[in-house]
Amino acid sequence: MALLLGVDTGGTYTDAVLLRDEREVVASAKALTTRHDLAIGIGRAVAEVLRASGAQAGEIGLASLSTTLATNALVEGQGGRAGLIYIGFREVDLAAHGLAEALGGDPALVIAGGHGAGGAEAAPLDEGALRRWLEAGQGAGAYAVAGLFATRNPGHELRAAEVIREVTGKPVSLSHHLSAKLNGPKRALTALLNARLIGMIARLIERAEGVLRGQGITAPLMVVRGDGALISAAQARERPIETILSGPAASLIGARWLTGADHALVSDIGGTTTDVAVLRGGRPAIDPEGARVGPWRTMVEAVAMRTFGLGGDSEVHVAEGLGAGVSLGPRRVVPVSLMAEEAPEAVHAALEAQGRAAAPGEMDARFVRAVPGVEAGGLSEREAGLLARIEGAVRPLGAVLRNRMDHAALSRLVRRGLVQLGGVTPSDAAHVLGRLSAWDGEAARLALGLVARKRVGSGDRLAAGAEALAQMIVDRLTHQTALALLEVGFAEEEAGFGLPPAALASHVLMQRGLGPHRGLVRIETGLNVPVIGLGASAASYYGAVGERLHAEVIVPEHAGVANAIGAVVGRVVIRRAGVVTAPAEGRYRAHLESGPEDFADAEAAMAALEAALGGEARAAAVAAGAVDVQVSARREVREAEAEGRRVFLEAEIVVEAGGRPRVAA
Repeated sequence: MALLLGVDTGGTYTDAVLLRDEREVVASAKALTTRHDLAIGIGRAVAEVLRASGAQAGEIGLASLSTTLATNALVEGQGGRAGLIYIGFREVDLAAHGLAEALGGDPALVIAGGHGAGGAEAAPLDEGALRRWLEAGQGAGAYAVAGLFATRNPGHELRAAEVIREVTGKPVSLSHHLSAKLNGPKRALTALLNARLIGMIARLIERAEGVLRGQGITAPLMVVRGDGALISAAQARERPIETILSGPAASLIGARWLTGADHALVSDIGGTTTDVAVLRGGRPAIDPEGARVGPWRTMVEAVAMRTFGLGGDSEVHVAEGLGAGVSLGPRRVVPVSLMAEEAPEAVHAALEAQGRAAAPGEMDARFVRAVPGVEAGGLSEREAGLLARIEGAVRPLGAVLRNRMDHAALSRLVRRGLVQLGGVTPSDAAHVLGRLSAWDGEAARLALGLVARKRVGSGDRLAAGAEALAQMIVDRLTHQTALALLEVGFAEEEAGFGLPPAALASHVLMQRGLGPHRGLVRIETGLNVPVIGLGASAASYYGAVGERLHAEVIVPEHAGVANAIGAVVGRVVIRRAGVVTAPAEGRYRAHLESGPEDFADAEAAMAALEAALGGEARAAAVAAGAVDVQVSARREVREAEAEGRRVFLEAEIVVEAGGRPRVAA
C-alpha cells in the first residue's frame, strides 16, 4: 500500500508527514524553513520523516505541498518586479483603484484597446506602444495584462501576451484566466500579484521537485490551492496567486481530519501569520468576495479565512505614549535567538556591546542579513549600495544604516525579499520563559534585556528585565489572538451588530464582558464554539486564549503538522466559470475563450458554454493528476419581468471537475 507524503513550508518550520492510505499518520518531522532556499528545509524535513518512519522513498505514491510562501509574500509586500499592461482603461484608474499603491514603483503601461460589455472591440489594441515600452526594458521578471471587459472577450489580453513573450520571453499573467467576473481594476490587481509571485513559486516548485528526486521520490508533486483543493505543480507555476492561503486551507482540511469537528473556529498560528476560519458542517466556506491577504482583496477563490499579521516571529514594537506596553506585527522578522544559531559570534558580540552602552539605542537587538539567490535587478544606486554593505553576513542594523534615506531603501529591499531583518519576537520571549528551547536562549535573554531598558513616554523603563518583558510579549500575543478570534466570530455571525467586526471585537462592552463585568450591570461575553488550535506553538499559547474567551480549546495530536496532513487528504477540484448575455432580443451570446458566439436560443447558448467549460475543467483536472473525474455544473439565470413575461438577462455557469489524486503504485 503506497504512502502519501505531505509537506508544508511555513514561515519558521517546514513540516513533513507520512500517511498510509489517508487513514493513519505513520510519522511526522520538522525542520527549520530556509527562507533563502526553501528546498533545503524541505529536503531536511523529508529526510527526517523517512528516517523516523523507516519507510523507503520508493513506497511514496503521492507527494503534496502546501505553502504559506505566497500568503507571506503578500502580507510582507514581497515578490518579484512585475510590469502591468492596462488595456482600454484610463491613466487615472491606476490611482483611483489602488493599483498605483500595489505597483509600489513597478512599471505600468496604459494603452488603447479593450472591449465593450457585449464583447465587441471598443478600440484597436495599440501594439506599437506595447512593443516600444517592452523594448525599452522594464527590468520586470514577469508581466500582468488586464483588458477592459476581457472576461467578455479576451482577444486583446491574448494578443498582448503573444507580444510580451515574443519581445521579452518572460511569463505573462492574464486577468481573465484568474477570474471570470467583471471589475477590471480588481482583476488587474489579481493579475499583478500573480505575476509578482510567478518567479518565487516557480523556484520553490523546481527546487522541491529536485530535492524529492534526489531522495529517490519519483511520485508526482501536487500543490494545495487556496480553497483546499489540489492542483499539479505545473498549474501552480502558471497561477501562483491561487496558492495564497494554501497553507491555511490545508490546515482546515487537516483540522477536520484530525478532530472530526463539524462546527468550530480553527486558528492556525505560524511564524508570520495567524489564520482563522470557521468550520460549518465539517466544511470550510469559500469567500464569495475573493481571498483577502494583507491589504489586498483579490479575485481568487479561497477559503473564507482572515489572515492576521501575528505569529511567533512577529516583530515586537514598543508602544508609544505614557503607558508601558508592546504591540506585535504585522511584519515578520527573524528571531534573535534563531539568528544567533546561524551567526553566534556576530550576534552575541553585538548584543554584549549594546548592553555596555550607557543608554539604550534605537537599533538595539536588531539585525539584518542578505538573502542569497534572489534576482536583484532594477535596484537604485542607494539600494544597491546598502545591499553591498550588508553582503552575506549577519550584521547589526545600526552598522549598515547611515542616514534616514537608508531606512526607505532598506524597506524596499525587504519588500523585494533581498534582505531579512532580525529582532525580538514572541519566539524569543518563549525561550526566555522556558517554553521553547530550540534556538539560542541566551541570545534571546540578552536581546530582551536590551529592549526592556528602553524608556516609555512616562520616562520609566519598559520592563524590569528580560523575564518581565517576555511575559508582557506573551500576554500581548494572547490579547491579539483573542481579538482575531472575536473579529472572525463577529464577521461570520448571521445577525449584524451595526459596527465592523474589528470594532466589535475590541469594543469596551465586549472586552469588559470577558472579565466578566459585575457591577450594577452584568456583562458576560465570550466565544460560543470550540477553538481548534493548530501550529507548532499552539499548545504554548492557546490555553491562555481559551481562558480569556471562556471557550473550549482543542489542540489535537499532530496539531503542529496539520497543514502537511491537509495537503495529502484533499481532492483535485477544478472550476471554470463563464456567462451568457443577451445583447439584443432573440440573440444570446456565450462568452467563450475563443471569443463571443451568438445563438438564437438561450438554452443552446448555455449548453454550448457549459460544454466548453466542462471540457476545459475536465482536461485541467486530468492534467492535475485526478482520476475518476466527475463533472457537475451549476447555472444561475437572471431574468426580469417585462409586460407580463420573463425576459432573459444573463446566466452565469460554473462547472466543477473533481476526483481523487492519482497515487503511483
